[in-house]
Amino acid sequence: MYKPQRPSRSETLHIRGLDYHVRVWGQPQPGQAPLVLLHGWMDTGASYQFMADAFSDAFATQRLIVAPDWRGFGHTTLPWPCDSFHFADYLADLDLLLDHYADTQPVDLVGHSMGGNIAMVYAGAQPARVRSLVNLEGFGLPATTPNDAPKRLAQWLRELRQHREGAMALKDYDNADGVAQRLTKTNPRLPADKAAWLARHWACQGSNGRWAIMGHAAHKVVNPQLYRVEEANALYAAITAPVLSVQASDDSLAGWWKGQYSLAEYHQRLTHVRRYSTATVQDAGHMLHHDQPHAVAQLIERFVLSCPGSSEAG
Repeated sequence: MYKPQRPSRSETLHIRGLDYHVRVWGQPQPGQAPLVLLHGWMDTGASYQFMADAFSDAFATQRLIVAPDWRGFGHTTLPWPCDSFHFADYLADLDLLLDHYADTQPVDLVGHSMGGNIAMVYAGAQPARVRSLVNLEGFGLPATTPNDAPKRLAQWLRELRQHREGAMALKDYDNADGVAQRLTKTNPRLPADKAAWLARHWACQGSNGRWAIMGHAAHKVVNPQLYRVEEANALYAAITAPVLSVQASDDSLAGWWKGQYSLAEYHQRLTHVRRYSTATVQDAGHMLHHDQPHAVAQLIERFVLSCPGSSEAG
Protein backbone atom coordinates (compact mmCIF):
# COMPACT_ATOMS: atom_id res chain seq x y z
CA MET A 1 0.00 0.00 0.00
CA TYR A 2 1.09 3.56 -0.70
CA LYS A 3 2.96 5.19 2.18
CA PRO A 4 2.56 8.98 2.43
CA GLN A 5 5.83 10.91 2.49
CA ARG A 6 4.20 13.89 4.21
CA PRO A 7 1.43 12.53 6.43
CA SER A 8 -1.33 15.00 7.18
CA ARG A 9 -2.96 15.70 10.52
CA SER A 10 -6.69 16.10 11.05
CA GLU A 11 -8.40 19.14 12.49
CA THR A 12 -12.07 19.78 13.14
CA LEU A 13 -13.69 23.21 12.95
CA HIS A 14 -17.25 24.03 14.00
CA ILE A 15 -18.66 25.91 11.01
CA ARG A 16 -22.29 26.76 10.32
CA GLY A 17 -23.55 23.95 12.53
CA LEU A 18 -21.15 21.39 11.08
CA ASP A 19 -17.99 19.78 12.42
CA TYR A 20 -15.80 20.40 9.40
CA HIS A 21 -12.95 17.96 8.88
CA VAL A 22 -9.74 19.46 7.47
CA ARG A 23 -6.47 17.78 6.48
CA VAL A 24 -3.47 19.90 7.32
CA TRP A 25 0.17 19.76 6.26
CA GLY A 26 2.88 22.05 7.63
CA GLN A 27 2.61 25.05 9.93
CA PRO A 28 1.56 28.68 9.47
CA GLN A 29 4.47 30.87 8.40
CA PRO A 30 4.58 34.63 9.08
CA GLY A 31 3.67 36.54 5.94
CA GLN A 32 3.22 33.36 3.88
CA ALA A 33 -0.11 32.75 2.17
CA PRO A 34 -1.72 29.41 3.10
CA LEU A 35 -2.29 26.98 0.23
CA VAL A 36 -5.93 25.81 0.28
CA LEU A 37 -6.85 22.67 -1.69
CA LEU A 38 -10.52 22.13 -2.61
CA HIS A 39 -11.61 18.64 -3.69
CA GLY A 40 -14.20 17.67 -6.26
CA TRP A 41 -17.58 15.92 -6.28
CA MET A 42 -17.71 12.56 -4.48
CA ASP A 43 -14.12 13.01 -3.34
CA THR A 44 -12.33 14.00 -0.12
CA GLY A 45 -9.42 16.17 0.99
CA ALA A 46 -7.32 13.00 1.23
CA SER A 47 -7.34 12.95 -2.57
CA TYR A 48 -4.56 15.56 -2.48
CA GLN A 49 -2.11 13.38 -0.51
CA PHE A 50 -0.19 12.25 -3.61
CA MET A 51 0.20 15.83 -4.78
CA ALA A 52 1.22 17.01 -1.30
CA ASP A 53 3.95 14.36 -1.33
CA ALA A 54 5.12 15.57 -4.76
CA PHE A 55 5.77 19.17 -3.71
CA SER A 56 9.41 20.07 -3.23
CA ASP A 57 10.65 20.34 0.35
CA ALA A 58 11.45 24.01 -0.18
CA PHE A 59 7.83 24.69 -1.17
CA ALA A 60 5.98 22.41 1.27
CA THR A 61 7.92 23.33 4.39
CA GLN A 62 7.45 27.07 3.90
CA ARG A 63 3.67 27.19 4.16
CA LEU A 64 0.51 25.87 5.72
CA ILE A 65 -1.42 23.55 3.37
CA VAL A 66 -5.05 22.68 4.14
CA ALA A 67 -7.63 20.49 2.40
CA PRO A 68 -11.17 20.46 3.83
CA ASP A 69 -13.76 17.75 3.29
CA TRP A 70 -16.79 19.58 1.87
CA ARG A 71 -20.09 19.24 3.70
CA GLY A 72 -21.53 15.79 3.15
CA PHE A 73 -18.20 14.37 1.94
CA GLY A 74 -15.44 12.52 3.77
CA HIS A 75 -15.51 13.10 7.51
CA THR A 76 -17.66 16.26 7.33
CA THR A 77 -20.95 14.55 8.07
CA LEU A 78 -24.35 16.19 8.55
CA PRO A 79 -26.03 16.10 11.98
CA TRP A 80 -29.48 16.55 10.39
CA PRO A 81 -31.50 14.88 7.59
CA CYS A 82 -30.77 16.28 4.16
CA ASP A 83 -32.28 15.64 0.73
CA SER A 84 -30.54 18.36 -1.33
CA PHE A 85 -27.34 20.41 -1.40
CA HIS A 86 -26.97 23.98 -2.65
CA PHE A 87 -23.87 25.42 -4.28
CA ALA A 88 -23.88 28.70 -2.34
CA ASP A 89 -23.33 26.79 0.92
CA TYR A 90 -19.85 25.78 -0.24
CA LEU A 91 -18.96 29.45 -0.67
CA ALA A 92 -20.15 30.34 2.83
CA ASP A 93 -18.28 27.35 4.30
CA LEU A 94 -15.09 28.34 2.48
CA ASP A 95 -15.39 31.93 3.69
CA LEU A 96 -15.35 30.80 7.32
CA LEU A 97 -12.61 28.25 6.72
CA LEU A 98 -10.41 31.07 5.41
CA ASP A 99 -11.28 33.19 8.42
CA HIS A 100 -9.79 30.45 10.60
CA TYR A 101 -6.69 29.53 8.59
CA ALA A 102 -5.78 32.87 6.99
CA ASP A 103 -7.58 35.58 8.98
CA THR A 104 -7.42 38.57 6.61
CA GLN A 105 -4.45 37.30 4.58
CA PRO A 106 -5.18 36.39 0.95
CA VAL A 107 -4.66 32.70 0.15
CA ASP A 108 -3.37 30.63 -2.73
CA LEU A 109 -6.41 28.64 -3.81
CA VAL A 110 -6.37 25.32 -5.73
CA GLY A 111 -9.56 23.54 -6.74
CA HIS A 112 -10.24 20.34 -8.66
CA SER A 113 -13.43 19.80 -10.68
CA MET A 114 -16.33 20.94 -8.44
CA GLY A 115 -13.69 22.47 -6.16
CA GLY A 116 -12.32 24.40 -9.14
CA ASN A 117 -15.78 25.75 -9.90
CA ILE A 118 -16.19 26.79 -6.26
CA ALA A 119 -12.78 28.47 -6.32
CA MET A 120 -13.59 30.50 -9.45
CA VAL A 121 -16.95 31.68 -8.13
CA TYR A 122 -15.54 32.48 -4.70
CA ALA A 123 -12.63 34.44 -6.18
CA GLY A 124 -15.12 36.53 -8.15
CA ALA A 125 -17.32 37.15 -5.12
CA GLN A 126 -14.45 37.77 -2.67
CA PRO A 127 -11.51 38.86 -4.86
CA ALA A 128 -9.51 40.41 -2.03
CA ARG A 129 -9.26 37.05 -0.26
CA VAL A 130 -7.51 35.19 -3.11
CA ARG A 131 -3.85 35.89 -4.02
CA SER A 132 -3.59 33.25 -6.76
CA LEU A 133 -5.88 30.56 -8.14
CA VAL A 134 -5.16 27.23 -9.82
CA ASN A 135 -8.21 25.61 -11.41
CA LEU A 136 -7.76 21.88 -12.13
CA GLU A 137 -10.46 20.81 -14.61
CA GLY A 138 -13.15 23.02 -13.05
CA PHE A 139 -14.95 23.80 -16.29
CA GLY A 140 -18.35 24.93 -15.10
CA LEU A 141 -21.46 23.53 -16.75
CA PRO A 142 -23.27 23.71 -20.11
CA ALA A 143 -25.21 26.89 -20.77
CA THR A 144 -28.92 26.93 -19.99
CA THR A 145 -31.81 29.20 -20.97
CA PRO A 146 -34.86 30.34 -18.99
CA ASN A 147 -36.92 27.86 -20.99
CA ASP A 148 -35.02 25.06 -19.23
CA ALA A 149 -36.43 26.06 -15.81
CA PRO A 150 -39.69 24.04 -15.84
CA LYS A 151 -37.91 20.83 -16.83
CA ARG A 152 -35.10 21.37 -14.32
CA LEU A 153 -37.43 22.01 -11.39
CA ALA A 154 -39.54 19.00 -12.34
CA GLN A 155 -36.38 16.87 -12.41
CA TRP A 156 -35.36 18.19 -8.98
CA LEU A 157 -38.74 17.33 -7.47
CA ARG A 158 -38.64 13.87 -9.05
CA GLU A 159 -35.14 13.17 -7.76
CA LEU A 160 -36.04 14.38 -4.25
CA ARG A 161 -38.76 11.75 -4.21
CA GLN A 162 -36.34 9.11 -5.50
CA HIS A 163 -33.86 10.05 -2.77
CA ARG A 164 -36.51 9.75 -0.05
CA GLU A 165 -37.41 6.31 -1.40
CA GLY A 166 -33.78 5.20 -1.28
CA ALA A 167 -33.36 4.94 -5.04
CA MET A 168 -30.24 7.11 -4.98
CA ALA A 169 -28.34 5.21 -2.31
CA LEU A 170 -24.64 4.82 -3.04
CA LYS A 171 -23.27 1.37 -3.70
CA ASP A 172 -21.38 -0.32 -0.88
CA TYR A 173 -18.66 -2.97 -1.03
CA ASP A 174 -17.66 -6.18 0.71
CA ASN A 175 -14.27 -4.83 1.74
CA ALA A 176 -11.71 -2.09 1.14
CA ASP A 177 -10.22 -4.06 -1.75
CA GLY A 178 -13.58 -3.81 -3.50
CA VAL A 179 -13.49 -0.03 -3.11
CA ALA A 180 -9.94 0.04 -4.50
CA GLN A 181 -11.05 -2.00 -7.51
CA ARG A 182 -13.85 0.49 -8.10
CA LEU A 183 -11.34 3.34 -8.07
CA THR A 184 -9.02 1.66 -10.58
CA LYS A 185 -11.95 0.71 -12.79
CA THR A 186 -13.04 4.34 -12.92
CA ASN A 187 -9.46 5.52 -13.42
CA PRO A 188 -7.20 2.85 -14.95
CA ARG A 189 -4.16 5.15 -14.54
CA LEU A 190 -4.43 4.99 -10.74
CA PRO A 191 -1.71 2.62 -9.45
CA ALA A 192 -2.88 -0.24 -7.25
CA ASP A 193 -0.90 0.91 -4.20
CA LYS A 194 -2.46 4.38 -4.34
CA ALA A 195 -5.93 2.94 -4.92
CA ALA A 196 -5.53 0.72 -1.84
CA TRP A 197 -4.53 3.74 0.28
CA LEU A 198 -7.19 6.06 -1.13
CA ALA A 199 -9.96 3.46 -0.71
CA ARG A 200 -9.53 3.61 3.06
CA HIS A 201 -9.99 7.40 3.00
CA TRP A 202 -12.71 7.50 0.36
CA ALA A 203 -14.88 4.89 2.11
CA CYS A 204 -15.33 3.50 5.61
CA GLN A 205 -16.57 0.29 7.17
CA GLY A 206 -20.06 0.42 8.63
CA SER A 207 -21.57 -1.48 11.55
CA ASN A 208 -22.77 -4.12 9.06
CA GLY A 209 -19.16 -4.80 8.05
CA ARG A 210 -19.58 -3.39 4.53
CA TRP A 211 -17.59 -0.49 3.12
CA ALA A 212 -19.55 2.60 2.07
CA ILE A 213 -18.37 5.67 0.15
CA MET A 214 -18.14 8.70 2.44
CA GLY A 215 -20.45 10.85 0.37
CA HIS A 216 -24.05 11.79 1.09
CA ALA A 217 -26.48 10.32 -1.44
CA ALA A 218 -28.30 13.66 -1.72
CA HIS A 219 -25.32 14.97 -3.69
CA LYS A 220 -26.74 12.97 -6.60
CA VAL A 221 -29.90 15.12 -6.67
CA VAL A 222 -29.75 17.68 -9.49
CA ASN A 223 -29.28 21.35 -8.64
CA PRO A 224 -32.68 23.08 -8.92
CA GLN A 225 -30.99 26.30 -10.08
CA LEU A 226 -29.94 26.69 -13.69
CA TYR A 227 -26.32 27.38 -14.60
CA ARG A 228 -26.41 30.92 -15.97
CA VAL A 229 -23.36 31.55 -18.13
CA GLU A 230 -23.80 35.33 -18.03
CA GLU A 231 -23.50 35.24 -14.24
CA ALA A 232 -20.47 32.93 -14.40
CA ASN A 233 -18.77 35.27 -16.86
CA ALA A 234 -19.45 38.25 -14.59
CA LEU A 235 -17.89 36.40 -11.66
CA TYR A 236 -14.88 35.45 -13.80
CA ALA A 237 -14.47 39.11 -14.75
CA ALA A 238 -14.48 40.12 -11.08
CA ILE A 239 -11.48 37.89 -10.22
CA THR A 240 -8.42 40.02 -9.52
CA ALA A 241 -5.99 37.18 -8.76
CA PRO A 242 -3.94 35.59 -11.53
CA VAL A 243 -5.53 32.30 -12.63
CA LEU A 244 -3.87 29.16 -13.98
CA SER A 245 -6.36 26.86 -15.69
CA VAL A 246 -5.04 23.30 -15.93
CA GLN A 247 -6.62 20.59 -18.05
CA ALA A 248 -5.74 16.96 -18.71
CA SER A 249 -4.70 15.67 -22.11
CA ASP A 250 -7.82 13.47 -22.11
CA ASP A 251 -10.83 15.61 -23.06
CA SER A 252 -13.17 14.84 -20.17
CA LEU A 253 -15.73 17.41 -21.30
CA ALA A 254 -16.28 15.58 -24.56
CA GLY A 255 -16.96 12.37 -22.66
CA TRP A 256 -19.35 13.96 -20.19
CA TRP A 257 -21.43 16.29 -22.31
CA LYS A 258 -21.46 14.64 -25.75
CA GLY A 259 -21.38 17.90 -27.68
CA GLN A 260 -23.47 19.99 -25.24
CA TYR A 261 -20.37 21.74 -23.92
CA SER A 262 -16.79 21.81 -25.22
CA LEU A 263 -13.29 22.88 -24.22
CA ALA A 264 -13.49 25.61 -26.85
CA GLU A 265 -16.55 27.06 -25.12
CA TYR A 266 -14.82 26.87 -21.73
CA HIS A 267 -11.76 28.65 -23.11
CA GLN A 268 -14.04 31.38 -24.44
CA ARG A 269 -15.44 31.87 -20.93
CA LEU A 270 -11.90 32.12 -19.58
CA THR A 271 -11.30 35.23 -21.68
CA HIS A 272 -13.45 37.12 -19.16
CA VAL A 273 -10.73 36.56 -16.52
CA ARG A 274 -8.37 39.54 -16.34
CA ARG A 275 -5.13 37.57 -15.90
CA TYR A 276 -5.12 33.92 -16.86
CA SER A 277 -2.87 31.30 -18.37
CA THR A 278 -3.47 27.68 -19.33
CA ALA A 279 -1.55 24.42 -19.10
CA THR A 280 -2.15 20.83 -20.17
CA VAL A 281 -0.96 17.78 -18.22
CA GLN A 282 -0.03 14.97 -20.59
CA ASP A 283 -1.03 11.31 -20.12
CA ALA A 284 -3.74 12.26 -17.65
CA GLY A 285 -7.51 12.13 -17.29
CA HIS A 286 -9.90 14.11 -15.13
CA MET A 287 -8.18 12.93 -11.92
CA LEU A 288 -4.95 14.49 -13.11
CA HIS A 289 -3.64 15.04 -9.56
CA HIS A 290 -3.75 11.24 -9.18
CA ASP A 291 -2.45 10.43 -12.65
CA GLN A 292 0.47 12.87 -12.69
CA PRO A 293 0.90 14.28 -9.17
CA HIS A 294 4.48 15.45 -9.77
CA ALA A 295 3.57 17.34 -12.95
CA VAL A 296 0.60 19.00 -11.27
CA ALA A 297 2.62 19.84 -8.15
CA GLN A 298 5.34 21.47 -10.27
CA LEU A 299 2.79 23.54 -12.17
CA ILE A 300 1.29 24.78 -8.90
CA GLU A 301 4.70 25.55 -7.39
CA ARG A 302 5.92 27.54 -10.39
CA PHE A 303 2.68 29.47 -10.66
CA VAL A 304 2.32 30.30 -6.96
CA LEU A 305 5.97 31.36 -6.67
CA SER A 306 5.69 33.59 -9.74
CA CYS A 307 2.71 35.53 -8.43
CA PRO A 308 3.24 39.03 -6.98
CA GLY A 309 3.44 38.99 -3.21
CA SER A 310 5.11 35.57 -2.92
CA SER A 311 7.82 35.74 -0.27
CA GLU A 312 9.92 33.33 -2.36
CA ALA A 313 9.54 35.19 -5.62
CA GLY A 314 12.79 36.55 -6.93
